Amino acid sequence: MTTKFTRTFVAAAAAAVIGVAALAAPAMAAGQVSISYTPTDPDEAQALGLGLGLFSLINGMSATGANAHQNGNFNAAGFNQNGSGNNGLIFQEGNGHNGTISQNGNNNNCGLFQFGENTNGQCVQNGNGQSSVTTVFGF
Repeated sequence: MTTKFTRTFVAAAAAAVIGVAALAAPAMAAGQVSISYTPTDPDEAQALGLGLGLFSLINGMSATGANAHQNGNFNAAGFNQNGSGNNGLIFQEGNGHNGTISQNGNNNNCGLFQFGENTNGQCVQNGNGQSSVTTVFGF
């Protein structure tokens, strides 16, 4: 029962983050829609980083370092991390996705979620204590 509640809570939190991110105008290009959210407040950045770490743990990954979950064919994920305490998460569902995360600095968190078909997404963080989440839908 606790596991079901935890997964439901994480799904609700992810939906809330995506909903807040939808307030920004989405970018459309070549059959994909991308929605990104980057907090400007340090407390919000820390909360988003905690949420990404919890999402990683619930899905059987590490809360720190580089994590990739790929379900589909012809997907590629790449990481470049320079510094300490960085967490990069690429979560791809579907086929033909390319995702990269580059983090230069310390204590950065980035989540890149790609769904559908043939998307290209990236996250670049230079500095310390940053958090962001990007969701890309391909069609």
